[in-house]
Amino acid sequence: MNEVIAQRLANFQAGKADPISLLFFAIIVAGTLMITYWAARKTKTTSEFYAAGRSVTGFQNGLALAGDYMSAASFLGISGMVALRGYDGAIYAVGWLVGWPALMFLIAEPLRNLGKFTFADVVSSRLKNRPIRIASAVGGILVVLCYTIAQMVGAGKLIQLMFGMPYELAEILVGTVMLLYVLFGGMLATTWVQIIKAVLLLFGVTVLAGLVLFKFGFNPGNLFGAVGDMYGFETMFKPGGFVTSPIEALSLGLALMFGLLGLPHILMRFFTVPDAKEARKSVAYATSFIGYFYLVIPIVGFGAAVLVGQDFITGIDKGGNMAAPILAAALGGKPFLGFIAAVAFATILAVVAGLTLAASSAMSHDIYVSVFKKGQATEAEQVKVARIATVIFGVAAVALGILFKNQNVAFLVGLAFAIAASANFPALLLSITWKKFSTRGAVWSIIAGAVSASVCIILSPVIWVGLLGFEQAVFPLKNPAIVSMTVAFIAAFIGSVTAPEPESQEKFEQEKIRTYLGVGAE
Repeated sequence: MNEVIAQRLANFQAGKADPISLLFFAIIVAGTLMITYWAARKTKTTSEFYAAGRSVTGFQNGLALAGDYMSAASFLGISGMVALRGYDGAIYAVGWLVGWPALMFLIAEPLRNLGKFTFADVVSSRLKNRPIRIASAVGGILVVLCYTIAQMVGAGKLIQLMFGMPYELAEILVGTVMLLYVLFGGMLATTWVQIIKAVLLLFGVTVLAGLVLFKFGFNPGNLFGAVGDMYGFETMFKPGGFVTSPIEALSLGLALMFGLLGLPHILMRFFTVPDAKEARKSVAYATSFIGYFYLVIPIVGFGAAVLVGQDFITGIDKGGNMAAPILAAALGGKPFLGFIAAVAFATILAVVAGLTLAASSAMSHDIYVSVFKKGQATEAEQVKVARIATVIFGVAAVALGILFKNQNVAFLVGLAFAIAASANFPALLLSITWKKFSTRGAVWSIIAGAVSASVCIILSPVIWVGLLGFEQAVFPLKNPAIVSMTVAFIAAFIGSVTAPEPESQEKFEQEKIRTYLGVGAE
């Protein structure tokens, strides 16, 4: 470690507000609020609130998708995980990336052709509306809530460490700004905030990785050699630290890959583009941006391990979530730290805004309008209910963020992915591809997937042993996807064959041309 880095680390004082950091923070928040104001003036109908009036191009939506996906868990979590655990941290980066080709080939185009707003719209398009909406709204809100809690905890910790304010106050601040984005701007504002944040994050990570490689002669081999010399090649480059068995690895891989295909806030983005061609292009662009990000982020993690040191990182945060900001302070000083902190904050804020929009649409569109009002609601009434639902979800997110302040962020995200892969993905895939899929099969699949995933996680070593203090876990795997996804598919099959629906099978034939060729799509 050279003298400049050592001096900067010595001066790094977590929890002490820095004027430069505050300046960058204010500029980015003010800029995104101006976008919200502009978007609010253009948002009048439900189509504009939920789907940005279907006016977003494939390139713009690709950047917004990337912005939605490159969350706090990706930026702060993976860089910290690689810094502390090496190879196993990189597994998460690969796992979160490989879901995108499946999304492009299996889901994106049929989803856009159906022209629906939410996950429940798609599944219920040829099935009985009411039971599907209740089940899917419960499953969707459960997924979004778990994902949101992780982001809120990450945001609270970041703001607490960077600006020295109490954790609870930081949570309220994040919740308030997030509500402003969604309440007044809807999907259009959220999309543009995601686009700007994605560009800033890709730029920041590129500069950070470039500064790391500069220290090692732009040769990654020298970086990996330094990591091995400092911590041992066996420790940092051999699997087995997090993922201890092949079945565990398979289960984790299924959750990370298919969980993406069941995330409501990602699926909603395919309704913002004008047609299936733009939906396909947006996934191709998003895959490119996200692929680049996940290739670069391990360099940041390994750089932090060598240039900052694991002891210094865990001294600031035991989970390693502050590895990237500390590395920025060490290599670029306070201005670069301020920039990275502001980008990290915008990252979390934008993701939480997207999640809140998905939850509000599930509560208002799927439950209130479709179930209670039986589809008979005016445009103004729908937007009003969506905004009330947004406030309710935002307040709940802040409260749960405070309640779960000491939980591990990566664990909460893993929980959300496991539930999404089990509750949403099987029903979504079968509704598009299986003619004999029936209402009972869909409801059983969603409920069985959500309940089995949640119960298995509670009985797993992470909670049953780690948090509740029992000697031995009832369920042996840390991630339940391999079991809970199987349960969901079996439930879908049994439910469908025991209660066949000839009408839905006829609709499947009628909608097949629209689903796969886009004929008649809005």
